[in-house]
Amino acid sequence: MLLFPCLISCLLLALVPLQLQAQTTTATHNITVGSVLNSAGPNISWLSPSGEFAFGFRAVDGNASEFLLAIWFVNTADRTTAWYVNGGKPAPIGSTLQFTSFGLSLKNSAGQETWSAGANGVVYAAMLDTGNFALYNSSGKPIWQSFDNPSDTILPTQVLQLGSYLKSRLMATDYTTGRFILRVQDDGNLVFYTIPLVSDNQYSPYWASNTVGNGTKLVFNETGNIYFVLKNSTFDVTFGQLNTPSDFYQRATLDYDGVFRQYVHPKRSSTSARGGWSDSWTVVDLLPENICDNGGSNDGSGICSFNSYCKLNSNNSVDCECPPNYSFLDPNRKYKGCTPDFSPQSCKLDESDQFEFLSISNLDWKLADYEWYYSVDEDTCRQQCLNDCFCSVVVFNQGNCWKKKIPLSNGRMGDFVDRTLLLKVPKNNSTQIQIHKDNGWKKDKKVWILTGSLLLGSSVFVNVLLILVVVLGTHYYQKKNMKGISQQKQTCLSALGQSPLSFNYKELESSTNEFSEEVGHGGSGVVYKGYIHQHERETMFIAVKKMDTQVLSNTEKEYTTEVQTIGQTFHRNLVRLLGFCNEGPHRLLVFEFMNNGSLNSWLLNGTIKPSWNQRFQVALGIARGLLYLHEECSTQIIHCDMKPQNILLDDNLTPKISDFGLAKLLKTDQTRTNTGIRGTKGYVAPEWFKNVGITSKVDVYSFGVILLEIVCCRRNVDQDIEDEEQVVLAYWVNDCYRDRRLGLVLPTWDEEAARDMRRVERFVKVALWCIQEEPSLRPTMLKVTQMLDGAVDIPIPPDPSSYISSIQ
Repeated sequence: MLLFPCLISCLLLALVPLQLQAQTTTATHNITVGSVLNSAGPNISWLSPSGEFAFGFRAVDGNASEFLLAIWFVNTADRTTAWYVNGGKPAPIGSTLQFTSFGLSLKNSAGQETWSAGANGVVYAAMLDTGNFALYNSSGKPIWQSFDNPSDTILPTQVLQLGSYLKSRLMATDYTTGRFILRVQDDGNLVFYTIPLVSDNQYSPYWASNTVGNGTKLVFNETGNIYFVLKNSTFDVTFGQLNTPSDFYQRATLDYDGVFRQYVHPKRSSTSARGGWSDSWTVVDLLPENICDNGGSNDGSGICSFNSYCKLNSNNSVDCECPPNYSFLDPNRKYKGCTPDFSPQSCKLDESDQFEFLSISNLDWKLADYEWYYSVDEDTCRQQCLNDCFCSVVVFNQGNCWKKKIPLSNGRMGDFVDRTLLLKVPKNNSTQIQIHKDNGWKKDKKVWILTGSLLLGSSVFVNVLLILVVVLGTHYYQKKNMKGISQQKQTCLSALGQSPLSFNYKELESSTNEFSEEVGHGGSGVVYKGYIHQHERETMFIAVKKMDTQVLSNTEKEYTTEVQTIGQTFHRNLVRLLGFCNEGPHRLLVFEFMNNGSLNSWLLNGTIKPSWNQRFQVALGIARGLLYLHEECSTQIIHCDMKPQNILLDDNLTPKISDFGLAKLLKTDQTRTNTGIRGTKGYVAPEWFKNVGITSKVDVYSFGVILLEIVCCRRNVDQDIEDEEQVVLAYWVNDCYRDRRLGLVLPTWDEEAARDMRRVERFVKVALWCIQEEPSLRPTMLKVTQMLDGAVDIPIPPDPSSYISSIQ
């Protein structure tokens, strides 16, 4: 009797997927206003006329409770996704997509809108056979289309205009935003970047077309050729051209491993395409060809994450691997990196005899160097690493010795890497190295005392004696471990945690030709140009900041602050601290050299007219640098002296924030600090003059003033201007904004900015928000970057009525 109901239930369950499939096979040409899709059915998608593409809800990796609003290939075996919304964030079951005269509105099961697209005046929509979903007005012109808002994939006939980008997904089956971005930049350059998961900050490029000022758009034509259109020619990106393109599905995807791959898939209806082609997606071209070789960067973790390395397999797929004695934090999510399977060498005890080296060929982590020796032999190189508890890897090559520390970044392996690494690991026969959650002396002491108590029983006298032996022994080991390390090195190592290079005074005196070429000066010292030798006999120019010893009490504090602050930061928009000297009365800092000088000299140099495109890219870079300091460092850093003189420009006009002598560090549970007045007149926030706590909003205020200077290409206060209304830039810009005369604040020669008044107005509105007198009204730097990028709408800023007192 029970068999028949069970058969009925099974048949009903079997019919469910067939019913859902039938619901997605109703070809729809024009979709009318008022149509609705529901992830729970009965209508879950709209098809293109040929039935080859669908737009609607599809389950995420077979999960019946989470759905993507997406476009996909209907007739491929895996129904490959070509487009998706909302950064790949899944929508719960019960979510709906409503099509109104304002466009598309995605709402969750509670009726809250989570995504929208379109504009007023939409009359109908269509899912096209090209894979493009479009909204049209009464004239039949598209108001919005998916081709203009790509996710990680482009299709034939699709064009990426200047300002467009693709973002990779996190993993093959995780559609949330990943670690790579392809940008068709406004400056005409096609660039691939790595990005951190927490923000859109871009690290250094790992591939670029180098077509600044020349590129116009990226095109994927119907025959399968992908090329970058230049003003006078084209630049081929891939060469996957097909003789019979109509017999194949095509796509090009920025994959989750950072490689831009072009794929083809034979259509089931085609017989001519079947010969020699498998019934799956086949890679016909890719860029870059060897991402592990080309994927070098000057910041970030690299193509793979920290302590792992990038290796290209025979089928051109990227594999991230851990070195011996290291394991992935999460084997299913390798982007999280690797961690040692052993306790690091103690800095409190002498454990140098308990470690050895594994030799690994063709492997390097290019950004992990922190100390270099020359004219040494291999035994000395090994011993230097064994005696240094920070050292995890050492490289010896023709008398040169480089020490590297954890976290190891930008790792890569292959024949193109002419290196042999010596990886420091515990000896196999060592029984004394223990893995502790806390490597500090307090934890070790407790473990030793407990172990001794258990071994020696309840004898109070013996246990007390054991404790004394442990304490005295530890004191001896600490003295022995520090023997030979100068006092100034101990101080700087303590301040840095992970130290840059340590120079002696004579080295820096020689590298600067006895401090002969001055390139800048400030209240705490003078900056000189010099050079050092890098790997493979390369020469690198450096900037050496020599602190003024005549005001030693002040400069000593600023020196310590600057070393401690910038020594623990690493970002493409911060000046990199290469090393320091703390020898006797000498206090020096060594930075990377910036050929284009300061933002102040670049903006106000009468012979140079910085283009509008260059200026807004500089503004974005400064904002991202401040965002890193405020929200992405383990310890929040308030710069306290943001001004154009403290922003330097490299060869590519990438802005880098410098001069951290006045910076303040906040603990993770601290939001404000009390301190004396700091900064430079004209850029100081009003709260400095009040008896209130200082927050990161003081930097936001200074950035607002700098942003106005960048837009208008002039000083924030210019007493040489005859018109009194224009002397104070903030007043002048605010008046022009309120009177709808923003064109007046632009340089007379800047036709490029005059043609881009929408962005000019956006930047001005952001600046006016930043210089509000009340700190709580100012946006955070995260909000600032989003507003500058155009990712969020900017409300009309309040009329700042009382900020002038602090600007003048």
